[in-house]
Amino acid sequence: MRISVSSDMDEPVARALLGQLRDRGHDVMTYGALRAGDDPQWAACSEAAAREVAAGNADQAVVCCWTGTGASIAANKVPGVRAALCTDAYTADGARRWNDANVLALSLRLTSEPLLGEILDAWFAAEASTDAEDRENVSRVNRLDDTTRATP
Repeated sequence: MRISVSSDMDEPVARALLGQLRDRGHDVMTYGALRAGDDPQWAACSEAAAREVAAGNADQAVVCCWTGTGASIAANKVPGVRAALCTDAYTADGARRWNDANVLALSLRLTSEPLLGEILDAWFAAEASTDAEDRENVSRVNRLDDTTRATP
């Protein structure tokens, strides 16, 4: 699987993320502080990683910042992206299963290396639900990308 990864800081957990993804056999593209000369600001690098998913150049993305919140907000502004901030394996499983999330957002502050492994295990093991109600919810979210954000 091809995965775009961004981080606004070159923290040990971000480096561990790259290693764990590569160890799992994924092709990793890096952005932000993980790539020399790239813009390390969380909004810019999260957007860049998310755009790879939206364009079909990456199957999924993982975006990181200190809390994970800014990275998830920036990624979710890209049409076609469903980013989920996950701080545990159960949330990662649910984000993939019920929300068909295609971008994982992580907190550099909260995510330890062992927890990172648990989150990635759950994220990659889960598949999108085929339940009609779950699919309709995902479709509703996708339709938001097609509407104008300006309201009178």
